[in-house]
Amino acid sequence: MASEAEKTFNRFAAFGESSSSGTEMNNKNFSKLCKDCGIMDGKMVTSTDVDIVFSKVKAKNARTITFQQFKEAVKELGQKRFKGKSADEVLENIYGLMEGKDPATTGTTKATTVGAVDRLTDTSKYTGTHKERFDESGKGKGIAGREVMNDNTGYVSGYKGAGTYDKKTK
Repeated sequence: MASEAEKTFNRFAAFGESSSSGTEMNNKNFSKLCKDCGIMDGKMVTSTDVDIVFSKVKAKNARTITFQQFKEAVKELGQKRFKGKSADEVLENIYGLMEGKDPATTGTTKATTVGAVDRLTDTSKYTGTHKERFDESGKGKGIAGREVMNDNTGYVSGYKGAGTYDKKTK
């Protein structure tokens, strides 16, 4: 059971932290773990309790906790959540809640595709100069579609015999 809890700890510790190795967890991810796994129920264990326990188990000047400190914190939260049970039962119940859980990303912002957005982003309906900014597939041409590219060959704009000078002189 503890190895499964350690895997869950590592997944939550690395969540949202690109530089994290997953061995130490900050307070934000600890709160997220407690909320997503159901340890924090809002009645017996609140977000304030979770923050207080995190501050208790971490080192004085540290911002993160290790898995050993996490086990202490979970033990303390479990005694609040499952009152009247032995320490082993509490730990077993908490590990049961954590088993196989991943950080949830529900409620995150998604790209909207309703109403006017589809119509405004459909490049086949563009007219005038805006139409020149995209190729046939609807992909943007980049800077070539936004600016007039000057022909820096040295010939005036209407000259038809560009590039024929060398042929005449030889």
